[in-house]
Amino acid sequence: MSGVLVVTGGSRGIGAAVCRLGAARGYAVCVNYLGQQGRADEVVRAIRSAGGTALAVQADVSREADVERLFATVDRELGRVTALVNNAGVGPGFGRLEEIAPADIRRTLEVNVVGVHLCAAAAMRRMARRHGGAGGAVVNVSSAATRIGSPGAFVHYAASKGAVDVLTIGLGKEAMPEGVRVNAVRPGVTDTEMLRGGPGFPVEPGNDAWLEGVLQTLPIGRLARPEEVAEAVMWLLSDDASYVTGAIIDVSGGRATP
Repeated sequence: MSGVLVVTGGSRGIGAAVCRLGAARGYAVCVNYLGQQGRADEVVRAIRSAGGTALAVQADVSREADVERLFATVDRELGRVTALVNNAGVGPGFGRLEEIAPADIRRTLEVNVVGVHLCAAAAMRRMARRHGGAGGAVVNVSSAATRIGSPGAFVHYAASKGAVDVLTIGLGKEAMPEGVRVNAVRPGVTDTEMLRGGPGFPVEPGNDAWLEGVLQTLPIGRLARPEEVAEAVMWLLSDDASYVTGAIIDVSGGRATP
C-alpha cells in the first residue's frame, strides 16, 4: 500500500491502531485529534521512529471550518488524500433514552453523524474523478450496537451508528463510478479508553454491570483488541478489497443479540 491516509480520532484506541498499521503498510498518515495533543504526538513519534511519515492535526470533525482546515493541511503537508478512516466518535450518557441529556444526544449526532458526512464529503472532493482525483477508499467505523439497539444503555449512540451504516451503503453506490470505494467495519465491544474510562472518557454509572453482561453474550469470550479492528479496516482500504463497496463487516466476536 501507499498513499495518504487521514484517520479521524486517531490519537487512541482503534484510531491509533489504524494509524500505526497504516504507516506500517506504507501510508503517510494524518493523525486527527480533538483535545489530546499529547496522545496524538505519541502516535506520530512512534510512526516516525519506525521510519514512517505522519503528522498530527487538531480538528473538531463536527465543525465544517475545522474539517476544511484539516484536509487543507493534509493537502499542503502530505499530498492529496487517497484513504480516509472515519473513526472519531463519542457516546456521552448511559441509561434509558429518556434519561439521556439532550446535550449528550446532540453531541453524539454532531460527531458520529455530521462529522462522518463532512469528512467523507471533503475526501470525495479530493478523491473523486469528477474533481480530478485518482480514486481512493473510505472506511467508516460503525458499531455492533446498530444490530442490537443497545436498550437501557445507549440507544442514542446505536442510532447514530445506524446512520453511519446507511451512509456507507448509499455513498458506496454513489462514489464507486468516481473510483472511490466506501465500506464500514462494525466493531463489537473493544478494549479502549472509551469503554474503560480515561481522559475525556469517564465511566458512566452502570457501565461496569453492563459490560459484564455483554461479555457473557460473546461467543469469543473476550473484548476485541483495537489492532484486530484495525486489520479489518486496512483490508477494506487495500487493493485486496477492490471488488468491495457499500459493505459492512462485523468485527464483533460473534455477538448478534442484546
